Amino acid sequence: MNLANLGLSGLTAAQVRLQTAGHNIDNAATVGYNRQTVLVSTAGAANTGNGFIGWGVQVDSVTRSYDNFLAKQLVNSQTTGAALASYGNQITQINNLFADRTVGISPAIQHFFDSVQAVASAPADSAARQEMLGQAGSLATNINSANAFLNQQRNDVNTQITTTVTQVNSYVERIRDLNHQISSALAGSSGQPPNDLLDQRDQAVSDLSQLVDVKVLQQNGNVSLTVGNGQILLGGDTVFPLTAVQSAADPSRTVVAYSVPSGAGGAMTSVEMPEQDITGGSLGGLLSYRSQTLDATQNKLGRLAAGLAMGVNAVHENGKDLNGAAGTEFFKLGTPKVISNSNNPSSATITASFAVPNDSNALAGLDYTVQYDGSNYSVFSLPDGKQVGASSATLDTLPTDAGVPGLKLTVSGTPQAGDSWLVQPTRTTADDLKLEITDPAKIAAADTNGGSANGVNALALAQLQTSKVFGGGTMSLNEGYSQIVNQVAVATQQNAASAKAQNTLIQQNYAAQQAVSGVNLNEEYVNLDNYQQQFQAASRLIDVSSKLFDTLLTMGR
Repeated sequence: MNLANLGLSGLTAAQVRLQTAGHNIDNAATVGYNRQTVLVSTAGAANTGNGFIGWGVQVDSVTRSYDNFLAKQLVNSQTTGAALASYGNQITQINNLFADRTVGISPAIQHFFDSVQAVASAPADSAARQEMLGQAGSLATNINSANAFLNQQRNDVNTQITTTVTQVNSYVERIRDLNHQISSALAGSSGQPPNDLLDQRDQAVSDLSQLVDVKVLQQNGNVSLTVGNGQILLGGDTVFPLTAVQSAADPSRTVVAYSVPSGAGGAMTSVEMPEQDITGGSLGGLLSYRSQTLDATQNKLGRLAAGLAMGVNAVHENGKDLNGAAGTEFFKLGTPKVISNSNNPSSATITASFAVPNDSNALAGLDYTVQYDGSNYSVFSLPDGKQVGASSATLDTLPTDAGVPGLKLTVSGTPQAGDSWLVQPTRTTADDLKLEITDPAKIAAADTNGGSANGVNALALAQLQTSKVFGGGTMSLNEGYSQIVNQVAVATQQNAASAKAQNTLIQQNYAAQQAVSGVNLNEEYVNLDNYQQQFQAASRLIDVSSKLFDTLLTMGR
């Protein structure tokens, strides 16, 4: 009978090995699957007085070939790669918009100043004047259209943020469910690892990490998840979902908020997360793109529009039109935008105007936050959060020592400590730019000292093309636009280079992880043959045992 028991134990071990090898082969192409291995040991032995006779083999466990360090390396590299890909998908669109210098704003600027030169050469020519208005209108339209594209992309980013947050919450729910299944499986199997469930949970965490960088804490077979600066997504059996909400500082901006318990009954309240705290994954890439590239590009495009309007208007208002009347506003320029934070304790508002309407050199192309602490106003530039100048007791001293460069700010109402306002000097300027003159005769081409039909003032307008109207007298209109184009192009190239290098790193980490955890079909084929032979040999043991037993029965008759 001992031979039969030996054969039975061998059959059992061979059968488990065959099933495990088959499971490996079936899941060789399954994403997230880790190769499984049967762990066996001797079943012990009996002391016969003449030596110990073995009792065969026993199956101890089925484990997965898993290296936590290699798995984390792969997930981290994929998280960074997803952020770069998300960033690249967005920035490529505006790079395509600005890169072609044969159409759009760049040639429109040139055509406008060419038409101004034509009026300067023939100031009484109605056709030249009409052409100048046409080119001016075309330039304004091109700037408006570029800004409209950026607004549309901003809306698209808001939509993608909302969609991604929904996906994040879905994965967190899935991971919580897998925690339950794994706990139940462990409790019902005397602690044997439920390998396939563990693989599914690890893959869910990996997929989640490609949406946003999460930190994973394992405890008692379960995993907890945090995001950002330690905000909990999954703690124990409780999910703290993210939400996509309107920013309190800027309602046109969708931001991410985390949930915290509020009061009794399990109620939750949302708290906005600082954008810089959300890194990695497609969500981190979207937020980085918006704050680093989209905001800056739109602000600088608005600065271009402001410089064009301020410069042209200043010169145009110094001249005389064809009827001898003083020149009027040539381009309509909107006012800077100020938004009160929706959480402000008071209803006080701030309005802004360009401090020196004829000088765009002070405009930096940045956004600012004005904060009031109950005694002083402080101004901080965005997105870096650096304080501009010193704090001031009143807005009257702004912008001389502590204000928003290029703006005059006026407060209405009584502010309270904790109030803040978002100031966007040039965010909407490109959209507000309009041609104010429709009558060619209203073009003030003449100076005030000559006749109404001379071209002295038109010549001064033409010289604006090379005048330094930006950056404290360092850039012309063409150079200001070229700066936008170049900065977008450089950022696009840097992102592409980083994404390429990151993809190489991902491939290397994947290869290292697969070397440990991947299924080698050739190896499994060899294993199948070996396990089959073991099964056949164990079966032969049982057959031999049966024949010996029959022989013993025959001898006893």
